[in-house]
Amino acid sequence: MSAEQVIIVRKKSKSHNGSHGGAWKVAYADFVTAMMALFIVLWLLSSSERVQKTVGGYFRDPRGKGRLVGTTVAGAGEAIQVKVDDMESLKKKIEKVMSREMKDFDRLKDFVNITITEEGLRIELVESAGGMFFDSGSALPSEAGAAIFAKLAQEVGALPNLVVIEGHTDAKPFSEHREYSNWELSADRANAARRLMMSHGLRADQVAQVRGYADQHLRKPEAPEDPSNRRISILIKRAEPNLPSMQADNDPKPAGQPGPSGH
Repeated sequence: MSAEQVIIVRKKSKSHNGSHGGAWKVAYADFVTAMMALFIVLWLLSSSERVQKTVGGYFRDPRGKGRLVGTTVAGAGEAIQVKVDDMESLKKKIEKVMSREMKDFDRLKDFVNITITEEGLRIELVESAGGMFFDSGSALPSEAGAAIFAKLAQEVGALPNLVVIEGHTDAKPFSEHREYSNWELSADRANAARRLMMSHGLRADQVAQVRGYADQHLRKPEAPEDPSNRRISILIKRAEPNLPSMQADNDPKPAGQPGPSGH
């Protein structure tokens, strides 16, 4: 009796772990990425112009080296560090501190203008006809000017923001000493304010610029010789605190160099 021949049939099953098994995952990831990009674009289109320029500036200069100082538009790589609501709170705080801690502030408040601008919080100390914050025709701060610069320095020095200090004059020309003009006077007053503020709490790394504009940015263009055109402007910038600042040069010229005019 012959033995039965046993035939074994082995079927090779197809594996689902082949090279094409996960292709759907790649396609799904591409779809999700495309949707995310679409939502970002839609968000940017509905955002403010400042946000759009800030995001665009980041992609042009991710390290933030191209920051523009002194313009009304955020430079490349400049992030929005202080919102408008924060500036409003800062404005109220400074007004409250000065009114509470400065005994003569009731006399000075009509000459102190604090406004929120695109650049940041601008504090303007506006001169009177007789000279409120600086002696007439001089870059020497008056007693009231020294007091208010010191108080502002204490408050601003506690902030991370950069600061720009500007000097302005009216359009009345000097009648003598042509070597000393409104340009020198406006720059000297701004630098005198900087030195005084730095001696009362303003940090050296906060000072971005010191500017002297003479009569080129009149507060009242229709009345170029009006005393209110003479002013010191302290700008607390919307700036990122960890970006490198531009140091103001130390002016070797004495702050008290007088001019013959009553500016």
